[in-house]
Amino acid sequence: MDRINTSMGVVAYWLVLLAVVTSAGNAVVRYAFSYSSNAWLEVQWYFFAGIVMLGAAPTLLRNEHVRVDLVFGNLSERKRLWVDVFGLVLFLLPAMGLMAWMTWPFFLDSFQRMEESSNAGGLIRWPVKLILPVGFVLIWLQGLSELIKRVALLRGIRPDAEVVTEYHRPDQ
Repeated sequence: MDRINTSMGVVAYWLVLLAVVTSAGNAVVRYAFSYSSNAWLEVQWYFFAGIVMLGAAPTLLRNEHVRVDLVFGNLSERKRLWVDVFGLVLFLLPAMGLMAWMTWPFFLDSFQRMEESSNAGGLIRWPVKLILPVGFVLIWLQGLSELIKRVALLRGIRPDAEVVTEYHRPDQ
């Protein structure tokens, strides 16, 4: 799972570049030639959806997700591992499982109807709606991977995979 989500992180990086180039191109064309395209604007939104949904699991893998620093930063490494275990079991895994389950029919309905944007010249919608359940499943699977690694560390077993457990207080 770590390898898959690392590659999804690379996809998200490229989507950032594509979103920036598309956005800049849209701005140049709009202001230089007084022309605009709904399809190109929607492509930017699709890229952004991919950045968020495909980039979340690699962020969890690298332990760079948002935390409540007030408490977490003052705990020992073992207590931080326990906080991670409880957070993964009680919050992340159920929430991501529920979100994947709830967004699948949303995508499926769009796919079956071949839904298109209501904007003139807009794009088909099902590809961007597919990113939702895929992203939530990737986060869920990465959460399961992190849970396995944290439990192994608590049991004194060093997993083969690199486990990022160090905590860095954010600069302010």
